[in-house]
Amino acid sequence: MRIVGANGVLAEGTVKGVGADWKKFEVTLKGKNTDPNAKLVVTAASAGTLWLDMVSLIPAETFKNHGLRLDLAQMIANMNPKFVRFPGGCVVEGDPVIENAVRWKKSIGPVEERVGHWDLWGYWSNEGLGYHEFLQFCEDIKAEPMYVINCGMSHKEERAQKETPGIDVQEFIQDALDAIEYANGPVDSKWGALRAKAGHPKPFKMKFMEIGNENGGKIYHERYAKFREAIMAKYPDMRLIACDWRGGTPQEELLDIVDEHYYSDPGFFMRETGKYDKYDRKRHKVYVGEYAVTKSCGKGNLIAGVGEAAFMTGMERNSDIVEMASYAPLFVNPAWEAWNPNAIVFDASRTYGTPSYYVQTMFGNNKPDVILPLELVSAATTQQTLSGGIGVGSWGTQTEYKDIQVTGPDGSTLFQSSEIKDMSAWKTDKGQWEVKDGLLKQANADTPALALLDGKSFGNCTLTLKARKTGGSEGFLVLFQSTNLNDRTWWNIGGWENKQSGLEGGDLPDEKKNISIETGRWYDLKVEMDGQRVKCSVDGKIIHDVSRSASKSLFAVAGRKKDTNEVIVKVVNGGAIPQDASLELTGIKSLASTGKAIVLTSEKSTDENSFAEPTKVAPKEEKLEGVSATMQHTFPPYSVTVLRLQEKK
Repeated sequence: MRIVGANGVLAEGTVKGVGADWKKFEVTLKGKNTDPNAKLVVTAASAGTLWLDMVSLIPAETFKNHGLRLDLAQMIANMNPKFVRFPGGCVVEGDPVIENAVRWKKSIGPVEERVGHWDLWGYWSNEGLGYHEFLQFCEDIKAEPMYVINCGMSHKEERAQKETPGIDVQEFIQDALDAIEYANGPVDSKWGALRAKAGHPKPFKMKFMEIGNENGGKIYHERYAKFREAIMAKYPDMRLIACDWRGGTPQEELLDIVDEHYYSDPGFFMRETGKYDKYDRKRHKVYVGEYAVTKSCGKGNLIAGVGEAAFMTGMERNSDIVEMASYAPLFVNPAWEAWNPNAIVFDASRTYGTPSYYVQTMFGNNKPDVILPLELVSAATTQQTLSGGIGVGSWGTQTEYKDIQVTGPDGSTLFQSSEIKDMSAWKTDKGQWEVKDGLLKQANADTPALALLDGKSFGNCTLTLKARKTGGSEGFLVLFQSTNLNDRTWWNIGGWENKQSGLEGGDLPDEKKNISIETGRWYDLKVEMDGQRVKCSVDGKIIHDVSRSASKSLFAVAGRKKDTNEVIVKVVNGGAIPQDASLELTGIKSLASTGKAIVLTSEKSTDENSFAEPTKVAPKEEKLEGVSATMQHTFPPYSVTVLRLQEKK
């Protein structure tokens, strides 16, 4: 066994006794130097065939000596989470078949004996981080474990609203009961004994379980009721979480907590800060289980974190209803990226947090115990100037486009696709694209497959094109006012299982209209852009006619932390100019004249962190002077600020 780098062998060791039967071998390799691109090389003393399985390189030092990579686990610990949701997410269901779903019983025991499964995101999971490791990690960072159990549905059947063939729902219900017993049962129980054998005789005291992920409709609602009945009969103290997905939620009387998911652009999250202000307090509690800015976010930029922070002030202000919330996803290795963005980026030797990660740490480490009334005076509004590139795309669909043309307000031709003879004029993301016979063709089922006109930006203009679906499950994507392939605005025609049309990104209103796209038929599409107004037509019929409204740009929430006798104020400035604001804290008699401010901002809203500049956008602490219950403060453009103010007794 050798670890070989660019300058030769960095570490080596030998194992003996390899024979015809499977056998576990361990060897300690001590490196002479560091090379993040080094490779593990296995050689034999003589010619022959070697079969290798579960090959793993683990650092000698791990987090709390429980097997997790030290720097990555510490990144989560630094967020100070009160709970951790595991294992997901869409990975729970498996796709396209239920056989790819996560089954927790296959993720315990010796790591080398775990079967593993094909992951929804396109790679093999060896279950090295299994159910027991998850429970142990939560205990190590003093966070509540929340396990998401499969309810006997894969994404394929959930989307089709059909029963999964050959599935015994009772088997999955028993999985849920056994998972709780493994976490909480006594050592003389079947599954509690296995926990003790794994080195943890003391129960983990798991309280939360989510039934399914992004499941909905009649079949799910019936399944949830069965899971709930069985679990509550045996474990009445468990807190069960239901999905809010297609077809709404199960019956209200069966609900304790409901999981809601939101992915959109920064403007959406700023507009939705008041979402829970008028929520019916007699209804179920809310868990915002997945949320993130996924449009106009680059690879995870400042404005993405600012948009999320604005939404978080609304969740914190309504924490009597929004009981829990969790950003998703947490981790990405750029060598295998299936989702953008993520909170924490890592490779073989390095890691850094995106601005969204630092927003989570700022909120996680500055939690109040009670919410205080706060008046924020003279919150200004913003209106953006709009321009950007045009393009086309598809989602799980094969498409053809032709006669793509952009005209200016005066009718002049700014671009026409007939001038383009090959793909050199287009920047693409996924898909199988080609220019042939005057058509721009996309031939596979990637989600999404995008082509953006390279190096062109348009202001007020009209985009027209012809589009035809040649196969697949949905319709067309038309990009406009897009900065690049990540920071994009699109018109999704025949999206949402080929049932609806909607505008996504660019702070546009979340409007859906019913429409389906036929295979083999040419459609005439038009997008008219005039200032803040966007008008979209199919075959001459207007489908959307919307305008962006001036948006509020200052958001805040205040609370008291009892043990330190502090007032904690969080203020988000989502605008491009500094905001001079007056803060009035009701019910606070007297504050110390000095305090501190923790500020996340940067020169540009599009600034990002990277391996080269891991803390380009990171919180900085400042001393505050002239603090009082009614005070003035200037909040920088595109910023998240936490004020910690000491109350006088």
